[in-house]
Amino acid sequence: MVCWISHARPLIRRLRRCLPFFAVQRATLVNVKIKWAKDRSLDSAVARERHLRQAHRLLEQISSDPRGGVPAHDLPHRPINFGNRSLLPSSFLLLFPTLFRRSSVPSRGGPVPWFHLTDSVSHLRELELRLLHATEPDLVNRLRRLLMLTADRSLPLHTIDQLSWDMGLPPDYHKNLIPRYPQFFAAYKPDNDERTWLKLSSWDARLAVSELQISSGASVDDNCLAFPVSFTRGFGLRRKCINWLKEWQTLPYTSPYADPSGIDPRTDVSEKRIVRVFHELLHLCLGKKTERANVSNLRKPLRLPQKFTKVFERHPGIFYLSRKLCVQTVVLREAYGGGRELLRKHPIVTIRESYASLMREGMPQRRPSQVSSDDAELVSSEEECCTS
Repeated sequence: MVCWISHARPLIRRLRRCLPFFAVQRATLVNVKIKWAKDRSLDSAVARERHLRQAHRLLEQISSDPRGGVPAHDLPHRPINFGNRSLLPSSFLLLFPTLFRRSSVPSRGGPVPWFHLTDSVSHLRELELRLLHATEPDLVNRLRRLLMLTADRSLPLHTIDQLSWDMGLPPDYHKNLIPRYPQFFAAYKPDNDERTWLKLSSWDARLAVSELQISSGASVDDNCLAFPVSFTRGFGLRRKCINWLKEWQTLPYTSPYADPSGIDPRTDVSEKRIVRVFHELLHLCLGKKTERANVSNLRKPLRLPQKFTKVFERHPGIFYLSRKLCVQTVVLREAYGGGRELLRKHPIVTIRESYASLMREGMPQRRPSQVSSDDAELVSSEEECCTS
């Protein structure tokens, strides 16, 4: 009997590692505190999109107007945050002469300012629209996979809106994209809820394979997968953290699309499930990053425990929390390979980088000594918000 037990122990250890939830779940969540370390390369990847989203929103409005331009009074009335200032959209557009051109049209009440796209941006926008059409199947599949990650295969449109820029969804996706794919999506309003929700119409097992499984060449049934891990140069971990991370990586890996019922939220098994869900979610984003606030409404839909975003701080080798632009942005490290450029760029990312480059070309170049505190945002892309 003793001999049999001694031979069985190695087998039991292997089963615990490779079979999901084989081991009895215990409250084994290790309390490790890992110090945040700055990564200049990934900070740069975040900072170069400064004001791009706001500019692109106005660019879309102008390009879609059949008049070829937009009068100032037709622009949105909500001010745009610009560093320490709030600017009207018309004033914001004047800061980027390489993107927007201003003209005056006579009227009875006096000249009316109009805004148009410059020739360079018009050509870029035409290319962007062609690429959006060509890559629409990819966009639809990524939206389907987002819904497949959720418990009820549905999300409020407001929650999807928060991720729309990062996923590359057009602003009118709920009107012009969703209705064209009734075989995949259905919009509805639940009882006692004024919000409109988007529901997945049908499950596709071919899409329920994670990016980690695809990149590693593993089968759907392979439960022994470890996450790629890398750290900022010069970053050091204490021995306790290293040992914990090695043990944590050997825990069972199951698809983020699998049913998590039965997982004790107090365990490292639960934490690994949270990591794999957000590892997959960031892969659904064009830039493999999103603001931390954008996922705040996903706890219940994704069946996550309280304080689930702590995994971003506990796993700095998988995620990087950038504090640039006075927000916290979660970046997937492996997608950048230790540099500031994506290893694999979606065509829309390339277009956005061209927009951002044009924006920087048109920004006023002034020495720091000539810049007031209100204009400091214009000069340095390296400033950091100290509020975490």
